[in-house]
Amino acid sequence: METAMPRNGVDTEATKTSPSQPYDPTYDPLKSATPGEGRDYAPTYWIGTAGEPPADDGPIIQDTDADVVIIGSGFTGLTAAIFLAEEYGIKATVLEANRTSWGCSTRNGGQAQCASGRLKRSQWIQRYGLDTALKLHRECLDGMATFKALIKDIDCEPQPGGHLYVAHRDKVMPTLEKEAKLLRETFDYDVQIIDADTVKREWIGDLEAAGAMHEPEGIGIHAGKLAFGYHRKARALGVKIHPASPVQGFETHGDVHYLQTPGGVVKARAVGIATGGYTSQSLHRELKNRLLPILSNSIVTRQLTNDEVEACSLRTRQVITDTRILRHYYRLLPDNRLQIGSRSAITGRDAPQKKYETMLIGDMHRKFPALKGIDIDYSWWGWVDVSHDMMPRIHQPDAKETVYYALGYGGNGVMYSAQAGRRLAQWIAGHGHELDLPIFTSKMPFPNLREKVESQAFAPFRRFGQRFLYRWYYLKDEVI
Repeated sequence: METAMPRNGVDTEATKTSPSQPYDPTYDPLKSATPGEGRDYAPTYWIGTAGEPPADDGPIIQDTDADVVIIGSGFTGLTAAIFLAEEYGIKATVLEANRTSWGCSTRNGGQAQCASGRLKRSQWIQRYGLDTALKLHRECLDGMATFKALIKDIDCEPQPGGHLYVAHRDKVMPTLEKEAKLLRETFDYDVQIIDADTVKREWIGDLEAAGAMHEPEGIGIHAGKLAFGYHRKARALGVKIHPASPVQGFETHGDVHYLQTPGGVVKARAVGIATGGYTSQSLHRELKNRLLPILSNSIVTRQLTNDEVEACSLRTRQVITDTRILRHYYRLLPDNRLQIGSRSAITGRDAPQKKYETMLIGDMHRKFPALKGIDIDYSWWGWVDVSHDMMPRIHQPDAKETVYYALGYGGNGVMYSAQAGRRLAQWIAGHGHELDLPIFTSKMPFPNLREKVESQAFAPFRRFGQRFLYRWYYLKDEVI
């Protein structure tokens, strides 16, 4: 790595920081104090086909000052930095433990859906009431508009057209039809119910499909190219991005935050935390036990022949999920590969076990028997940041401290991370008082006693509870 003479603790010319440590397939945010220092990327399809990572500003190499620090260079951190520069004239400093968008942002399924968190609109009404649910829906629509505007000049292979939500069993269809009616009549959202024969004939030959709901908003993207595009856009606006600079200590004295990195202390007047499923337990006191990180597996096949595409009736390239609690997300990529993902191991130590990849391949075969025996070119897993009430938070947890976070998307962060970055920038710039939805005005919760069995806030029992919950979800999805 070539560098220039340092000034204020950073390199004065752009560099391309090479990894100093190999990829760690067993990393676990509940076990590790930090996600590493300069680790290489996971071997995802997105990284394998995105091209060279863009230039960066090198690691922090001595004590330095910054007005605003963003911790995490994923979708949220980079878009927050972009909006801070574009809308408020604030040039942020981004600290990344490993490489650009090393975590969630290059390990997801690349599906941008009109959602935030894991709850349906009907569940919003039950929890918050109709008026707030309608405002949350408008926030999602606004978020999709934000996302579309951000990516219009980024070559991230967009696949627009909407989202197909596939009923994986006959018994699910009445619930899906009820939700669709609510979306049309209450939320004025033009979703359509499609019967099983039409799904298989005109959309996708998923043998499990018992029907589907199609919603108009949904875009597939190339996650690696999008991450690198955000990175380039941020640096063009004057944002400094420092890889291999994990925050190993975080102290606040008065109105100054002291962030300890291996190369020196970064002093900041405001800090935005955007570390997603890779948030360590020790990063900040307000985040300990606030997230339930879960693993998701993903595979990508070799390129399919035209005959194979036809045998699977893959007639749409829109993003697709099924109605399982332990859902599958899948689509035909622009280069005619099939990508499919779902849940994985419980712990980082178990994640590399071959059985989880084998399980996902079996799921693919069940949906598309014509693909039995096909080569798998890419296989990976990554941590998803799930909050204990299944909704994200973009919030200032302590009004006396200029520390903010945007976390907890629950697997729906590809689109909403752009809006969350925009809202995080709004908070940091001093306009958070304008935000009045529950996801902005309340902390990420600890689980209450009723939710304790599902969420397992008590760290020693958390994984035990997750194993129990996965067994129950399997029974609900496949048996009961």
